[in-house]
Amino acid sequence: MTNIPTRRSGGLRRIFALVRKETLQVFRDPSSIAVGIVMPMLLLVLFGYGLSFDVKNVPVALVMEDSSADARGAVSGFELSDYFDAVPVKTMAEAQRLLLDKTVNAIVRIPPDFARRIELGNAEIQVLVHGTDANTARISLGYAQGAIATWLAREAARGRMLAGAPISVDSRLWFNEANESTYFLVPGLIVLVMTLIGALLTSLVMAREWERGTFEALFVTPVRSSEVLLGKIVPYFVLGMIGLALSVVGSKLLFGVPLRGSLAILIVVSMLYLLVALGIGLVISSVTKSQFVASQITLVATFLPAMMLSGFMFDLRSMPWAIQVITYIFPARYFVSLLQTLFLAGDIWAVILPNAAVLATMATVLMGLSVVFTRKRIG
Repeated sequence: MTNIPTRRSGGLRRIFALVRKETLQVFRDPSSIAVGIVMPMLLLVLFGYGLSFDVKNVPVALVMEDSSADARGAVSGFELSDYFDAVPVKTMAEAQRLLLDKTVNAIVRIPPDFARRIELGNAEIQVLVHGTDANTARISLGYAQGAIATWLAREAARGRMLAGAPISVDSRLWFNEANESTYFLVPGLIVLVMTLIGALLTSLVMAREWERGTFEALFVTPVRSSEVLLGKIVPYFVLGMIGLALSVVGSKLLFGVPLRGSLAILIVVSMLYLLVALGIGLVISSVTKSQFVASQITLVATFLPAMMLSGFMFDLRSMPWAIQVITYIFPARYFVSLLQTLFLAGDIWAVILPNAAVLATMATVLMGLSVVFTRKRIG
């Protein structure tokens, strides 16, 4: 019986030693700390600040063709509201140009006979909304009607009977007349598909090659590192383009999503984004050389931003200023803008050229970095 306490104390010592060993291993392994501490905090920040179904600071062009006090009162609701960022313009043509290149998301037009029609009881305010993002468009229309209703209630409180006047809002959605959310969700899903193929799949496969040591065996031969990487990239590039083709055909046949832009331009910009995604996967796998770490970093660096910080699901202008700045480093932001424009609006060069230029620059830099990191690892 006297040996029982001794056996118990010995077991506790062994357990304590094992716990100490595993604790030290956790601190020695940066990936464990990244998954256990850094990733939860990062996801908390992204979900807390990046995910918002509210729409704020919507840029709206104000076209005042009537300079009366009633006209100025009607637009005051847009100028003073936190939900709108008013941009006064002189002509409807200028406002339409701003709407086409997505400088503004909506147009509010006060017709020249607005004050006179108020007295007649049939005044009208025209609201045009960029409909490529159906969710933002619906909310923006609701806010516009709310701003006008607020003005009417304010005038009624002053003793005027405008609240009873039939002032109607003539609302229209450009590029998505049916107000179908599928029209902007499907192009966004293409971004996710190509991100998975280009970045996640490539980083996992390449990291597995590093773990098995097959890369080192290849580099012993006279084959150059750039040639080895090119041989690895081409199959996944082809696979990504096949995924694009299936997505485009499926969006047309299954969901009826229109493709109003050029198919050739769509292919070119998709190739640029795929090269960027492949470059990210190569860089991550070259630096980590671990499938587990590569998968976690790739998810945080590519897939989650493509879903949450690209404008695919949530309006970027509704996010805090600091998060908006961060979104500019993620290539999915530019590809989402290109896809939604090409599918729903057409060949709007003011949107296509700058976004395609950013993707081309990113692709060049990332491919160069992947070659440099690979040589450094082998050397």
